[in-house]
Amino acid sequence: MIRLKNEKQINGIRTSCKMLSAMYKELIPLVKPGVQTIEIDMWVRDWIKKAGGRPIFLGYCLKKKPYPAAICISINEEVIHGIPSKRRICEGDLVSLDCGIDLGGFVSDQAVSIEAGKVNSDVKKLNKVTNEALYKAITAVKASERLLQISRAVEGHVKPFGYGIVTEYGGHGVGLALHEDPHIPNIPRGANPKMSNGMVFAIEPMINMGTGKIKVLDDEWTVVTADEKVSAHWEHTVAIFNGQTEVLTEPLEELT
Repeated sequence: MIRLKNEKQINGIRTSCKMLSAMYKELIPLVKPGVQTIEIDMWVRDWIKKAGGRPIFLGYCLKKKPYPAAICISINEEVIHGIPSKRRICEGDLVSLDCGIDLGGFVSDQAVSIEAGKVNSDVKKLNKVTNEALYKAITAVKASERLLQISRAVEGHVKPFGYGIVTEYGGHGVGLALHEDPHIPNIPRGANPKMSNGMVFAIEPMINMGTGKIKVLDDEWTVVTADEKVSAHWEHTVAIFNGQTEVLTEPLEELT
């Protein structure tokens, strides 16, 4: 069931989103070659606690064992749900960060893919196209339009480049919980309800340089590309209210 939010709830979600984007603004400069991903996770836990929020990913269960970190850090062939560890970021890595904050019951969700040092031109192009696909999708978010317009926007932008689109995972409702209805696929298939005032979505294209096929590692969380080629991931939290579409999380250019 899709949960429509009232003005008070959207204000609360907006505040949570602003907090999350403020965290990213401080975090992104720390994502550089030589840094261990566990160090990033510890920094995120401390920042959110001091800000008065709760890292909603930490301990989250998705039909599997609880997620053990406050932020997902997925590098290169890792698509989503990478678990922070002693692994060090290397020059040329594409580092996808995905995090959410629970602020008094109001939930934000945002992902960015950061280029560590100098990446090769193919990786840079993949990252750019994935980010563009996110904004194409956001332009399709309109009251009274159908949900799969979002999916068509993603597929329509990405397909000409020959990239693989991850289909097993996608966007979702968000705001009062981390994962709410509806599911928002990155290709147009499945349920296609009308969008309406009060809906809040996390829209998140996950685009691979090679095949769209994926597999889950033995840790039960980390999703990787089946051909071990690089993947990019971008996400914003978006609301429809009073007939208008508002991006509640800040764009990358505002974070760097």
